[in-house]
Amino acid sequence: MMVARFNISLYIILIILVLSGCSGNKKRPKKAVRKGSRIESINYTVSKSYPHDTESFTEGFIFHNNQLFESTGSPEEFPSSRSLIGIVDLKTGKIDIKVELNRNSFFGEGIVFLNGRLYQLTYKNQVGFIYDSESYAKIGSFHFANKEGWGLTTDGKSLIMSDGTNIITFLDPDSLKVIKTLNITFNGSSALYVNELEYINEYLYANIWTTSNIARIDLQTGEITGIIDLAELFSEAKKKYPMAEATNGIAYDEATDRIYVTGKFWPYIFEIKFEH
Repeated sequence: MMVARFNISLYIILIILVLSGCSGNKKRPKKAVRKGSRIESINYTVSKSYPHDTESFTEGFIFHNNQLFESTGSPEEFPSSRSLIGIVDLKTGKIDIKVELNRNSFFGEGIVFLNGRLYQLTYKNQVGFIYDSESYAKIGSFHFANKEGWGLTTDGKSLIMSDGTNIITFLDPDSLKVIKTLNITFNGSSALYVNELEYINEYLYANIWTTSNIARIDLQTGEITGIIDLAELFSEAKKKYPMAEATNGIAYDEATDRIYVTGKFWPYIFEIKFEH
């Protein structure tokens, strides 16, 4: 068992100011530093680590029926990468593949289960796919107006989607029409690069691309109210496997109240604890 405790500075939080996408071939934008933030610094402990497949370019991470599911993308610059959905074996980190997209046509993104269906976003096609949650057979598709598809989660009623901007979109799970949108803000300014999502106890938690931060978001106001800094976990992953890329992946197991995090090509999945 691995136990550690980390703190982040309340004085330096990265704000991302230039819109970009979420695949590995994007240029890293310049960052602005905001000092004197009153946003809560959320401390956490690492209770355990598990293996993660270093060929998995993580885009979605979610628990369903006591099993950990992962979806992956397939950047052009990594020819062996695949756009998959499957069940992660926590003993080996390998994915038991249930769905695979043609990487020449689609780049897989976020996933979520709701009402007997599995929903999947794609990156730049402005299309999502719907599968039966038992057989994984494709039963439909849908189009969205957002320029890109990134993260996906649910509050039990709506699909909640990120697109790499400051806007979160709520979709009706049946009609797939937009119910509402929410502007995500950090100290009054729009917070871009909202990526992989997880709904935990009425808050939205989101990886912020190009950083190792997870933002806690108030779904009533869109305000970021807390930051979890996973920089030390990223460093640990990078030390073990130098090809490890961005922090991405938050999965909450409601049955056991456990939270798991990982990143693109990371060698580890970390089970972490923080007050939520």
